[in-house]
Amino acid sequence: MPHTADEIKEKLQKALEASYLEVEDLSDGCGAKFQAIIVSKKFEGKPLLQRHRLVNSVLEEEMKSIHAFSQKTLTPEQWEKQQQQ
Repeated sequence: MPHTADEIKEKLQKALEASYLEVEDLSDGCGAKFQAIIVSKKFEGKPLLQRHRLVNSVLEEEMKSIHAFSQKTLTPEQWEKQQQQ
């Protein structure tokens, strides 16, 4: 069954308590290619690889049928700095 951006967003929001979350379906509706921007305090003190592993573990079941998942993981402080640029 194809996944939806809303389904993935809901799961990430619940697990990561994101202060900002954007999930976009880039697969023309087949539900196999997504990109996400995730801002969460749970990323604080974690290197990039550890953040991505955390996200991938939340979406473990979905990742079995998703062919491409691009993610940008930021702390609230990093997000704030990025928005000011």
